[in-house]
Amino acid sequence: MTRSIKSMLVILGATFAFALQPAPVAHAEVTLDVSKLTCEQFLGYKITTSEKIATWLSGYHNGKRGNTSLGIHGLIASAKKLRSYCTRNSQTLVMDAVETVLGKAQ
Repeated sequence: MTRSIKSMLVILGATFAFALQPAPVAHAEVTLDVSKLTCEQFLGYKITTSEKIATWLSGYHNGKRGNTSLGIHGLIASAKKLRSYCTRNSQTLVMDAVETVLGKAQ
């Protein structure tokens, strides 16, 4: 076998070996428009937990108020109040529910 054929076989072998490697799994970024989220969707969301959404909502709500403090017990209590309100008002937009439960942001 000539040297060029051997080189070509090595290159083909390496290419074939890389082709057999599993492709990396791509995880699509999921974007959630919270302004359109109903309480029903908030409570039963499959992509993330209601606690994570409640944490984001708390940050958003407090940011609008200019409040930069985070009280963990207050956050947990507010999330429970929101879940309780949403259980009774499933078709309400969650952003409206936050304002009802926590008060309007300035």
